[in-house]
Amino acid sequence: MLDIKKIESDFETVKKSLANRNFDTSVLDQIVSLNKQRKTLTTASETKKAEINKLSREIGELKKNKQDAAAPMAQVAALKADMEKEATELDEVQAKQNALLLNIPNLPDASVPVGKDEEENVEVKRWGTPRTFDFAPVDHAVLGEQLGILDFETAGKITGARFVIYKGAAARLERALINFMLDHQGSKGFTEMMTPFIAHERSLVGTGNLPKFEDQLFKLNSEQPWYLIPTSEVTLTNIKRESIIEENEFPFLYAAYSPCFRSEAGSHGKDVKGLIRMHQFNKVEMVSICSPAQSEEVHQKMVASATEILEKLGLPYRQIALCTGDMGFASQKTFDLEVWVPSQNKYREISSISNCGEFQARRASIRFRNKEGKIEFAHTLNGSGLAVGRTVVAILENYQQKDGSVQIPEALVPYMGGLKEIRK
Repeated sequence: MLDIKKIESDFETVKKSLANRNFDTSVLDQIVSLNKQRKTLTTASETKKAEINKLSREIGELKKNKQDAAAPMAQVAALKADMEKEATELDEVQAKQNALLLNIPNLPDASVPVGKDEEENVEVKRWGTPRTFDFAPVDHAVLGEQLGILDFETAGKITGARFVIYKGAAARLERALINFMLDHQGSKGFTEMMTPFIAHERSLVGTGNLPKFEDQLFKLNSEQPWYLIPTSEVTLTNIKRESIIEENEFPFLYAAYSPCFRSEAGSHGKDVKGLIRMHQFNKVEMVSICSPAQSEEVHQKMVASATEILEKLGLPYRQIALCTGDMGFASQKTFDLEVWVPSQNKYREISSISNCGEFQARRASIRFRNKEGKIEFAHTLNGSGLAVGRTVVAILENYQQKDGSVQIPEALVPYMGGLKEIRK
């Protein structure tokens, strides 16, 4: 959430920054207008409260001297009635202002390239050379079905489209990748966590998923306002929700495996076949909560950790700096990692690593006491380390052989019980 004081004091800069994010900035005028109403109502209430206190003292003196206090008592009653009306109006104004603020995206960092969409993202780094095949590489979904390790048809009978059953070696590969990624993150100083796979709406508001992206979530039919998590970013970030942290405790570095649940609303016709875009998929997530002074360094640490996983697996990738028009709602700066997918002859996103600044911390009230004793909002960061299903895609396609088998990356062999290749 943006600071209303920032919007008012630096209105034109905020307006320009949001325009660069393709956001309709007309809402800013509404927010400023509502804030003026809020201030007016607050001042009026404080004035009336002071008047009531003054009259109360007068009433006390009149009663003490056994004099008639009816007139000032009537004034107090009238003032209280007015205050009740103003309090109701103030609640309505604050609710309207809050609703608007919750739907405004984060401001991009000054270092983020300005652009309208993904076509204006900037490539920062490229690692590895895509393999040259002496045969036509097969799509992972076809390859998985031919090997008998991916079953989309049966999953469709059980649940519906965009679900899969992993069988045999594929199930083991998925589990191996989760363990490999968690072990790697642990070696980089991330504390392994296991959090709930369900979160209440307050937690999702805290990370920016609600109210903006409710159509992307699966809400449970229960008396509680519960949702299946779209990523463990939600639960990991909210560990420090409504807390005041001592600055010397920073940074907190967390890593967690979780299933992720997304409705994929608006993605009709996109990546219908295969593991690229599923309603349920596995991910190992990285989250950090730190001081503003640490956040840039931590961001680079998270990017380096994710890229090292891809390098250990021998998967060609590129690192992309997202432009202002392509960043996620809560992000102020994002790097995407895209892995090479041979059957599509292009790079596809496998990780998005974002610095959210104080945006989520302000929504979730994650604060810290600095060395001077002043209370500030913390910075939060998150990123995939990695999306497991998409890593399976990359391994199946990049390590496929002409005879239809798939080699196991050397780094994963110990996690696969010594298995070096997948055959039907």
